[in-house]
Amino acid sequence: MRTTLRIRRAAMVFTAIGALALTGCGDDGDGGKTKPDGGASGGTKDSASSVELPKLNGEKISVAAVWTGPEQANFVKVLKEFEKRTGAKVTFVPAQDPIVNFLGTKIAGGQPPDVAMIPQVGAIQQAVAKKWAKPAGPEAKAQLAKNYSKVWQDLGAVDGTQYGVYFKAANKSLIWYNTKAFENAGAAEPKTWKDFLTTAETVSASGVTPVSVGGADGWTLTDWFENIYLSQAGPEKYDQLAQHKIKWTDPSVKDALTTLAQLFGKPSLIAGGADGALQTEFPASVTQTFTGGDQPKGAMVFEGDFVGINIAQTKAKIGTDAKVFPFPAVGAESPVVTGGDAAVALKDGKGAQALLTWLASTDAAKIWAEQGGFISPNKALDAAAYPNEVQRTMAKALIAAGDAVRFDMSDQAPQSFGGTPGKGEWKTLQDFLKSPKDIAGTQAKLESDAAKAYKS
Repeated sequence: MRTTLRIRRAAMVFTAIGALALTGCGDDGDGGKTKPDGGASGGTKDSASSVELPKLNGEKISVAAVWTGPEQANFVKVLKEFEKRTGAKVTFVPAQDPIVNFLGTKIAGGQPPDVAMIPQVGAIQQAVAKKWAKPAGPEAKAQLAKNYSKVWQDLGAVDGTQYGVYFKAANKSLIWYNTKAFENAGAAEPKTWKDFLTTAETVSASGVTPVSVGGADGWTLTDWFENIYLSQAGPEKYDQLAQHKIKWTDPSVKDALTTLAQLFGKPSLIAGGADGALQTEFPASVTQTFTGGDQPKGAMVFEGDFVGINIAQTKAKIGTDAKVFPFPAVGAESPVVTGGDAAVALKDGKGAQALLTWLASTDAAKIWAEQGGFISPNKALDAAAYPNEVQRTMAKALIAAGDAVRFDMSDQAPQSFGGTPGKGEWKTLQDFLKSPKDIAGTQAKLESDAAKAYKS
């Protein structure tokens, strides 16, 4: 069962984000101070622990994920603490997109990882349909029931059976900007799409290209479309399109593409133009926005809270050199689209189930939260764990939304349509970036690819 999500109240919360500067972590409550709970018998716990884990001395566990660079390094810190508490030895296995294909190769070769971090709802469903995934055990489900809203539990379930533990979430409706470039241009944070285009022209007139687009990675373009579509067409239409209950030739899709073409159709507003954007990978789209002082290659970059990881690779400081505002409202209100990565067991065994239990715990979430560039869907995590007020605000908005949320549309689709480089929605929107006047052709191609994917 596909569940979608959208943070309804986040737009109000985010109105003040852009002005927030880095602050020390304060105590925002007792959410991260949960008492030890009952878990696997014979496990280990102490007064500061929120989870009980079994002894796994000498057991070897492998975990596959597509994370690289700082994300991989931060996740490994989470795994190291699991090793310390259980005595197990955990190996990180670098995976490639599309992860279903990667896992299929591993399984065919008789070497599946014990656990995979799966970034698409549709991919979890495929793993279940292929009989790769193993249901989550009672200890993991107990942690989920204690720490997660129902929507996040449902996202990891298929036909009522729990498989996935969503460990990492993302708010994918933010536009980050170089404050010096904005100040020099006399630009202000826009609240509507019309204002956003005006701001882009204002920045352009100052001699700085306004928008950096990581078009080499097709998923960034799906996020552009989804935010515009959600705000303009509304949540009901969003749900229908996400489930392919309406076609991509629907007039609402035409409207959204027409709106997006107002930006993509002006190469002067995009760093490097369309050709440059299509050669720019997502990490570079961020770093080129926050290097070069007040003369960056692009003054703004759109993407989620995880942009903070890439900003950290520059000299820019979040809250001073780098600020953020909500994706501008195209319709009545600003959209907020979110995504996430879920841990799914691919092997039966005590180790895989213990790792799922650990990743559903507050203790595990706290480790990465303290590193930055991360938002947890764990509602029991004390917001004070996040390193700055910008991230605390984003995390609080996600948790405050509860079950009233919407999930990334392309991540709900079959992976062949919504999650494969060089194919489906990714490729068609890359072609659209290059030729934004061909709206009818873009719709026809999207519908053709979607129809094939949803039937398979």
